[in-house]
Amino acid sequence: MPGEQMNEQQVAAYVHLDVRQVVKLASRGQVPCRKVGGKFVFRKGEVDHWVETGMHEMDKDRLAGIERGVSAHHGFDDTAEIVTPLLPPEGLAVPLRARSREGVVRDLVALAEAAGLVYAKDDLVRNILQREDLCSTAMVPGVALPHPRHALPNDIAASFVVAGLSPSGLPFGSHDGGLTRLFLLICCKDDRTHLHVLARLGRMLQDRRDIDRLMEAGTPEELRATIAELEREAIRSG
Repeated sequence: MPGEQMNEQQVAAYVHLDVRQVVKLASRGQVPCRKVGGKFVFRKGEVDHWVETGMHEMDKDRLAGIERGVSAHHGFDDTAEIVTPLLPPEGLAVPLRARSREGVVRDLVALAEAAGLVYAKDDLVRNILQREDLCSTAMVPGVALPHPRHALPNDIAASFVVAGLSPSGLPFGSHDGGLTRLFLLICCKDDRTHLHVLARLGRMLQDRRDIDRLMEAGTPEELRATIAELEREAIRSG
């Protein structure tokens, strides 16, 4: 639960850090927390957001450690596929024809709606765009992971990931000013699934060569097959 409270030891296991590192970060105000009775207390939802916004700067080993910590905390099997099963059969657009940030979000949500996964399309689009207004999710060169800021259990029928590949790319707020071509929209019924999916995707998108493999997809089937292959490789690498 987002409001769940965690202590220093729990946060250390959750984010794959030594307890002393967690205490140091907390003391410097670099991780959201408050002090109660001489001990730091952390709210899980705030820790999740802190991890999410820093994932693009983490290496593969750190992401793998976070994935193991998140899985253990929530009772997930970190050796099971999670991204590929969330892709609905018609949930990939190659090519994605949208030419604006809002157009991308609307087209991706439309894919999920056509698959019967969306109850409140306009509300979902609005929430995703509000998240982008806070900070662009185009954190990986050429790739964006748009998603609502919080889980929206009442707006969607089930957790899903839908994907689109733009032929030439478009501005999506990337910190390096580059164009974004690959979009993976993540919508989850709960926060625990959301962070697990983000951590897995972070590992899958760590290597520029793997991103290029995704960009080379010429059809929805090729993109799906490459996503599935990269996820299996991430699982095998531990």
